Amino acid sequence: MRIAAAGTAALTLASCGGTADPAGSQNLVNGKTFTMVLPGDPGNLDPHFTSLSVTMQVDRFLYDSLIAIDKDGKTVPGLAEKWDTTTTTATFTLRKAITCSDGSPLTAATVAANINFVGDPKNSSSRIGVYVPPGATATADEAAGTVTVTSPVPHSFLDRAIGQLHIVCDKGMQDRSVLKQGASGSGLFKMTEVVPGDHFTLERRKDYAWGPGDWKADQQGLPDRVVLRIVANESTAVNLLLSGEVNAAGVIGPDQQRLQAQKTLQRDVMAMFGELWFNQKPGLPGADVAVRRGLTHALDLGQLTQVLTSGTGQLAKGIVAPGMTPCDPDTISGKLPAHDVEKAKTTLDAGGWRAGPDGIRVKDGKRLAITIYYTTELGTTMQATAELMQKFWQPIGVEVALKGATHAELSQVIVAGQGSWDVGIVPLNVSTPGEAVPFVSGPTAPNGTNFAGIQNAKYAALVQEASGIAGTAGCGKWAEAEQALAENVDVVPFANTNRPIFGKGATFELTVGSVAPGTIRMLGA
Repeated sequence: MRIAAAGTAALTLASCGGTADPAGSQNLVNGKTFTMVLPGDPGNLDPHFTSLSVTMQVDRFLYDSLIAIDKDGKTVPGLAEKWDTTTTTATFTLRKAITCSDGSPLTAATVAANINFVGDPKNSSSRIGVYVPPGATATADEAAGTVTVTSPVPHSFLDRAIGQLHIVCDKGMQDRSVLKQGASGSGLFKMTEVVPGDHFTLERRKDYAWGPGDWKADQQGLPDRVVLRIVANESTAVNLLLSGEVNAAGVIGPDQQRLQAQKTLQRDVMAMFGELWFNQKPGLPGADVAVRRGLTHALDLGQLTQVLTSGTGQLAKGIVAPGMTPCDPDTISGKLPAHDVEKAKTTLDAGGWRAGPDGIRVKDGKRLAITIYYTTELGTTMQATAELMQKFWQPIGVEVALKGATHAELSQVIVAGQGSWDVGIVPLNVSTPGEAVPFVSGPTAPNGTNFAGIQNAKYAALVQEASGIAGTAGCGKWAEAEQALAENVDVVPFANTNRPIFGKGATFELTVGSVAPGTIRMLGA
């Protein structure tokens, strides 16, 4: 999950092009510093214990994965030069002479240890089920330089899933405390300075020779240093970009127009931005399907989309945003409850939620009181959207409160299950329908990532069928599974939007929804 910046939002996950001259036609300069804005503090940097897209962006500079995804969404060699796969096994052949940031070799045994750690449910990794199927095990053959993964259950996209796991080097695997505000990886950059809440400084590894695809170590224009600055205010970030103080910043609000007027580099990604979740923990309003259905009937999802995206987005038609999924992104059209205020009221009435003396609905002595959580780090329209939801729900007898929070706070309260919540606007961004499975089924926090406590037997059965079909041949069955979620109002995707990242003084590409470190090239005046 990438709580979109994922991911909250894991998010996030596929890239498109943008406007700008190609790097090849510009003056590339060596020895410079690339400065990028982060919209919030990434918190714990351990790549096996995060679902935040802002954290994943940081980790992309520090860690490699077995398979890389290029700007067109195609798989290319990463740490692995080649691989073979079925729905239950995958064998990766590693490149030669890969080293970690401390100079130690990255061995097949260490790669296998990463997969075994994440795949073991007792370790409660947030990447279990997303990249590594629960119970999957890996074995290493050092002489052959191979890692073989066996999954106890079929997985349609097993190679792509395992292949995207960030691989931690042996030092970090032995002592995970060094990963929280540091790193132990084989990535293009290594961490040299950490100032929590302010910035991170990274230095390029001049010996790096195993990058994505056909990477060449002697490329021109690579930055020697990277500075990741935490700037929560978009207008401030835009000012810094226009002044040349920073080279890259994601901007999703109206300040985009200022950058577009200056013809700055723009890289686009269509991502999930509006997605509504009900906490289905027993005893909470969201556990009642009548509440979920009634509240959704009360919402005009098209209007919410317009407000959230400032009129530039599209109504979501599936769990995975267009451009991210290998399948047809239109899976749930017509399956969610349509906007109908009277139907909302009668649905709640039929569910036993009747208006009390003050107009607030009550069932079994419990008021229909709901707090909507939303992130404060994705622009001002997120709050406006929460306020509009409140206006839709109050007239049908719902007591509604609003709670804004940072990505890190939402991750703790909602994803990690360390707080109480009722409804969350949490954009989950995944790159295949299979990646969504652990977030909408299976164990809940702290034993799993099913943060909304969804238990949909029809979905689980369809997933089991779909997982046994390799690749895109199973897309039809995956669509049926997603429709089962919509029909039970387990999750309400409503808005996709372009989430561009702008640049100045540098060029770069996006892959899996964020800046790909190996594509950064610094430009001269």
